[in-house]
Amino acid sequence: MTNGKVRVIIESVQPVVDGGVYPAKRTVGERVDVTANIFGDGHDHLRARVLYKSEKASEWSSVELIPSFNDEWSASFSVTEKGNYLFKIEAWVDHFDTWYDGFKKKVAAKVDVHVELMEGAHYLKQLGGDSHMQLLGYARKLSDKDNHAKATEIVLSEEFAKAVHDNPLIENQASTAEYVIRVEDKKALFSSWYEFFPRSSSLEAGRHGTFKDAARLLPRVAAMGFDVLYFPPIHPIGKVNRKGKNNSVHSEAGEPGSPWAIGSDEGGHKSILPELGTIEDYKKLIAEAKKHHIAIALDLAFQCAPDHPYVKEHPEWFKQRPDGSIQYAENPPKKYQDIYPFNFETDNWKELWEELKSVIIYWVEQGVTVFRVDNPHTKPIPFWHWAITEVHKQYPDVVFLAEAFTKPKVMASLGKIGFTQSYTYFTWRVTKQEITDYVTELTSSPSRNYFRPNFWPNTPDILPYHLQHQGENIFIARLALAATLSSNYGIYGPPYEFYENVPVQGKEEYHNSEKYEVKHYDWKKTNRMTDIITMVNKARNENAALQTTWNTLFCSVGNDHLIAYLKATDDLSNIVLVVVNLDPHNGQAGYVQLPKWKLNTGDKINVKLHDLMTDEHYTWTQEWNFVELNPNKMPFHLFKLEIHESNM
Repeated sequence: MTNGKVRVIIESVQPVVDGGVYPAKRTVGERVDVTANIFGDGHDHLRARVLYKSEKASEWSSVELIPSFNDEWSASFSVTEKGNYLFKIEAWVDHFDTWYDGFKKKVAAKVDVHVELMEGAHYLKQLGGDSHMQLLGYARKLSDKDNHAKATEIVLSEEFAKAVHDNPLIENQASTAEYVIRVEDKKALFSSWYEFFPRSSSLEAGRHGTFKDAARLLPRVAAMGFDVLYFPPIHPIGKVNRKGKNNSVHSEAGEPGSPWAIGSDEGGHKSILPELGTIEDYKKLIAEAKKHHIAIALDLAFQCAPDHPYVKEHPEWFKQRPDGSIQYAENPPKKYQDIYPFNFETDNWKELWEELKSVIIYWVEQGVTVFRVDNPHTKPIPFWHWAITEVHKQYPDVVFLAEAFTKPKVMASLGKIGFTQSYTYFTWRVTKQEITDYVTELTSSPSRNYFRPNFWPNTPDILPYHLQHQGENIFIARLALAATLSSNYGIYGPPYEFYENVPVQGKEEYHNSEKYEVKHYDWKKTNRMTDIITMVNKARNENAALQTTWNTLFCSVGNDHLIAYLKATDDLSNIVLVVVNLDPHNGQAGYVQLPKWKLNTGDKINVKLHDLMTDEHYTWTQEWNFVELNPNKMPFHLFKLEIHESNM
């Protein structure tokens, strides 16, 4: 039976994921905004607080919840260390605060309050116990029957009001369950990814690249400001049913095949493609990258080529067809004759799960701390929940990026069960309305507590229609959007940097795709895009406002070809305003509205703007300000703002 003296209801607590089944996510230094609906019967005053602590701490800290409207309450605290935090809410009827409010009203109405003074003294004695001298002193003065006027004056003083606020009378409190917040390293929230195929890293045309070649490119990647270097799979590539150029079902002699067709007589998921080098070469690359503050991301693709050792050693892990063949992967009309998916419905699923987990652990032990996971939505979500949880028990800082361009609820579930970051639909959000709606959904819906977006304007699989046969302006604009809307972003590097824009006719795929051949790039070449990437990443690294996704605030601008958004730190010590021309062919102009309420400017505005891309300076003294962007000069403004007191 519940305690019948409890009169407070606590509902709709956030941040809570699926009622507490999964932890909400934050990173070190982030603010946790706690909200709840709290109400009770009658008109008594309610008080509430959030209790929170690191899971390792013995004592709880607390912060007061403040009511706003419609019984909605909120409070905030910051998480300062990695690991799990716990929080819960307590709420109660505060009879002392109720008495105090009623007392003031009765005095204002000139009602006799001598009994009320006696009641106040009673509450003060309850609160004071044997040691709180200030409250006990107040209790004595309110009990003085010969000096009601003085006692009334004391109750109406600012000091007494503070005493009422600072000393809640906690009785018969309602309490929620304890909820978990998983606090991860800052890398989970802020990262810049650059992808290239190591087999295309040779400086010499016609030669297969190696890890040693890739190591020579580390200074180039670091100079552009990237901190994650991601390679497609580095394992032996299947020789049976190997794909040829442009996804041909027949390969010619010497064609390298798709890296995602993993495994051959040279080894499987714990092996290295010999043409790339040895495991020692790979470990040296990881160590060298670390010196440049770059993490090497491994592509985790749980699938097999027909000649993968698993196929012979564990045929029960694959789906057998009636004719004795094994089912290869299909996504009609696409066919992947060079890839066998695992059959997760096998009776030997436990052995399969353990083996796949051992693959992850093996590479972590070689120095890998970041995994880009290929098509996780085609494997059971319970498997990922188990595997990621098991890995994080030993290695809590390992980052898992879900490459899941799939249904929204599946993507959401992958985020809930442990994936650190997720690919998104940004690749196909093009218009101002599409971008605004999508980013608002990501930052303002409940998914904010478990789904960390990573924006990619292209991938080896996707050359989106809006980039096809287009010039550099749209590439620059999309880069700016990805890198400033999301604190995690990445590019499939050389094709994006060098404006590759020729598709397979009628498809969002690259013609002469690097997935099926070794490319040669002039790695010594730089261009306008190289410079802009470098400048944007420098701005990201130097401006804390760009190091989180959750602070994006869209600004009104009177032109549908222009999109504007403000990003600021909580204390307004760092403020960035981005304005992007979404029209790659024409200059566009309009008036941008500064959000005065956010910037605390009042009506007297004096804002200094420094465009970090063009080094131009402006001063705005109005709420609405004119902007004009010629895409051939620069398709976007990246303003750093300083708020000055107006002399007006």
